Amino acid sequence: MSTEIVERGAAQADGAAAGYRAGRTLTYATEFARQWRRKRTQLALGFMVVLPIILLLAFELGGSDDDGRSGRGQFSQLSDAAISGGLNFAMFALFVSASFLLVVVVALFHGDTVASEASWGSLRYLLAVPVPRARLLGIKLAVALSYSALAILTLLGTALLLGTLRYGWHPLQSGIAAEIPPGEGMLRLLATAGFLGINMLVVAGLAFLLSVLTDAPLGAVGGAVLLYIVSSILDQITALGELRNFLPTHFAQAYLGLLTTPMQFDDIIKGTISAVCYFTAFCALAFYRFSRKDVVS
Repeated sequence: MSTEIVERGAAQADGAAAGYRAGRTLTYATEFARQWRRKRTQLALGFMVVLPIILLLAFELGGSDDDGRSGRGQFSQLSDAAISGGLNFAMFALFVSASFLLVVVVALFHGDTVASEASWGSLRYLLAVPVPRARLLGIKLAVALSYSALAILTLLGTALLLGTLRYGWHPLQSGIAAEIPPGEGMLRLLATAGFLGINMLVVAGLAFLLSVLTDAPLGAVGGAVLLYIVSSILDQITALGELRNFLPTHFAQAYLGLLTTPMQFDDIIKGTISAVCYFTAFCALAFYRFSRKDVVS
């Protein structure tokens, strides 16, 4: 009996209790399931389904209106082509959601990671399991990224399904290039969604950092969205010259290069590098700050 007690209480070589494995604490599947049960996750993903339905109803009920269409630029061209087939409708859905809706959704998933746990008072209990801080942050970041990708895919899949059922399967029309065959158009549509996902890494990293710095989830989400909007406004000021190239939103619409013939990849490559660099920097700061943070909530 005494031998059993000694064995159970024995410490490992690294000082941890016998049987303790850091890799078994707070698994990805556990955190994914926890976040799935939250109302904000269900509402966010649900709205990714509802938005294409709203757009479809708008086109069906709005009728045709040729007044004032000139001068609306690229938006007018994609809007006019949206009812030309499922691929065009899905591309339009991505276009209208890229500048704000996706920003809010991605900021919600990442800005709510640590701040929500702190506001509920459950963060210190997670760390007391004990879950290593780096693992806790890494798992939460991985789950937030997964839900962000799922949101984009949900929006794309719903829009493509509804658009195809209503308008048929036709070549992709961008208004800035010749018609693109359906097969190639599908690949370009997926590439566009992929680039949007990469571009949203800027929002993800910023919201994640703010979530570590504050105990207010709305502050982290709102702060990330606000700073993204400010960057977009500054990018419109041509007087800034070459400085605009360093703004995180400067290459936000580089995906339009995927709709031209031939495709233009220069801005897409630059945008990808910019987004990855910003994301890496923000996440590095978040891990550094959290590893030294005095968690009292």
